Order: sequence, then structure tokens, then C-alpha cells
Amino acid sequence: MSAQKKTVRKKSPQKRRATKKARVTLDTKKVIIASACVCALCVLLLAVSALFSLRLQETETPALVEREVPQTNAEIIETPQSKSKEDSVVPPKNASTQNSLDINSSDKNSGAEKIPDSQEEKSQNEIAKKVGKKSSRQEGKSEKKSSEESAALKNQEPVTAPHDFGFPPALKNAVLCVVFDDGGQNVAQLKKCLALPFPVTVAVLPRLAHSKECAALVRQSGNEVILHQPMQAINLNVNPGEGAILPQMSGAEIAATLSQNIAEIGPIAGINNHEGSLITEDEVKVGFVLETVHQKRIYFLDSRTSSATKIPSVSMEMGFSYFQRDIFLDNEKTRENILQELRRGVEIANRQGFVIMIGHVWSAEILPAVLEEVYPELQRKGYRFSTVSNSGAQRK
Repeated sequence: MSAQKKTVRKKSPQKRRATKKARVTLDTKKVIIASACVCALCVLLLAVSALFSLRLQETETPALVEREVPQTNAEIIETPQSKSKEDSVVPPKNASTQNSLDINSSDKNSGAEKIPDSQEEKSQNEIAKKVGKKSSRQEGKSEKKSSEESAALKNQEPVTAPHDFGFPPALKNAVLCVVFDDGGQNVAQLKKCLALPFPVTVAVLPRLAHSKECAALVRQSGNEVILHQPMQAINLNVNPGEGAILPQMSGAEIAATLSQNIAEIGPIAGINNHEGSLITEDEVKVGFVLETVHQKRIYFLDSRTSSATKIPSVSMEMGFSYFQRDIFLDNEKTRENILQELRRGVEIANRQGFVIMIGHVWSAEILPAVLEEVYPELQRKGYRFSTVSNSGAQRK
């Protein structure tokens, strides 16, 4: 018995050793590699599923857009193309039913979620309300605009005749001649005088910086140029300017001075005197001047700077015709004085058939504006405007 127990005790350790040998050991490297492969496979599956979901959204989105776009287009486009106000305000029931059917069919085809009929009708009603509001706003704007235009027309002052200055109707085909003296000093002022809507005569001073330029501008405008010939005044302290006829000059010197000035300003239609009260009262000096003028085949306009002028008497003795100034328009540079002188000029024109009125280029800030203002009435009442040479105002 003891021997058997000993043998049993000796065999049991062998069994335990055999059990230990059956245990399985794992390789760490293989486990790590397998885990990495599983993770990579999961990442790949996630990427594929994300890509698939994006493609699915792309295919579903156009269907939704196609359902909404016609509604917004209907709000914008339907009103201008409607044939009547009723069509643009409330869409017909048949049209709404057809639209709902189209929406349902598109929803079925696209796989989008179907909208219940009640919600669909509600959306259609909202669209109709929006269209109606928008069209009513447009109608309100158009009606407001038309009402404003009609109110503006009603409030607009009635078209009336230009201001009446009280000029009498023209008699004897009365002719009005306007002469601007002292040209050649300022180009800008001259242009205002040349912008008048009727013909004028401009007298240009010689030997100034702008003499030739001003004379050329007058000719280009189609108006008449004459020489504004400087002459000595009775007051010897008054300097008549370059190229003047002076008391000590001989007949030859007077003729030479006139010829030089005419060549500078010309071609010209005539001359008139600048200052010159001393010279025009001298029969001899006047005779030399008129002789030269006659030879040049131009006219002489007496500015009548002196009531004792000898131009009329000497012209009669020599058998020459001449013109003479009737009034000065701007001895005072005021609107009231200019209008007063114009009324005097109109009276003279109605009495003798013509009037020659002299103003000055240096009055360009006021004189041309007044003349342009009265021109429509004077024309309407039968007065004719002319240059000096075409006025028929020659005196013999």
C-alpha cells in the first residue's frame, strides 16, 4: 500500500507538467499588425460610406431645387407677362391644381419626401398672395407715378406769352440797328455780344492786343465789322489811344493813319469815331476823313460825341452819304436805363423808319441779356433787326 501511494505521488507531477506545455502563447508583433489592418479596414469603410452619402445628396438636391425654382420664378416673371391684372394677382384654380400635380410627380421621381396636400395648397396660396402683393405694389407704383405726373401737369404753370415790356407795334417797317463800340479789348465780353439772336455791328479799336482776333470773331459769326477810329476829344487830357487822328495832323497823315488802321482791322464795312468831339467839329479834318472813307468805299457812322459835329454839313457839301447814331443804350449800366433808352429808340424807329443804337462791349454783363430778353416781343410786334449797312438809314 505504501508502495502504491508512492507511485501515485510520483506520477501526478508529470501530468501537471504536461498541462503547462499545452498553453498557447501569442506573438505580439502579429497582434499589432492585425489590429492595424482592422483599423485601416474601418477607416476605408467610413470613407466609402461618406462618399456614398455625398453622392446620394447630390442626386436628391436637384429634385428639391426643381420643385422650388418654378415658385420663385413665378413670383418674378409671371406678373410682367400677364395679360391682365386679374391673371397677375390670383392664379387660376386649374393652374394651381396642375402645379400641385407637377410637384407630386417630380417628388415621386426624385424620391424626395412627399408634401401633404394641405401643406401644398397652403404653399400655393402663399405664392398667390406674394404674387398678388407684388403685382399690387407695382400697380400702386404705376398708379402713383401716373397720378404724380398728372398732378405735375395740373400744377404746371400755363404757357403764357413772354413778358410784355409795353413796346408799341412797329410802324413803317421800323428797323432797329445795334452797334457795339470798343471791340478789341476783351474777347470773352465780345462773345456775349455776338451770341445775340439777331445781326449786330461791332466797332473794333485798332492797335490793341486783341484787335485782329476780335475782328475775325465778328466776321466768323456773320456779323458786321467796322473800324472804331480814335479821334481827339475837346478835353485834351483824354487820351484817345493808339492810331488816333490828332489836331496837328495834316491831310496826308490823316489818310495814312486811316489806311493803316483799316488794313489791320479789315476787311470792314465802315468806320465810326471813338471820342473825337474836337476832330468832328473841325470841317477841314472832317473833310480829310470823309475823303479817305469815300476812296475806300466804306461808310462813315457819326457817333455824335458832339452836338456841334460837322459831319452832316461836310457830307452834304461833298455829296457823300453817312449814318449817325440816334441814342446810346448804356450811358448808365443799369437794366432800367437800358430799357428806357430802348423805348426811346423804338419811338424814333417808328417815326423815321429806323434807329441806330450804340452800346459798348464792356457792358456785356448786362446789355446783351436785356436785348435778348426784349427781342421776342420786338420781333413779335413787327420790328426788324439789321446791321448798319443794310438798315437803309443813310443820310444825304
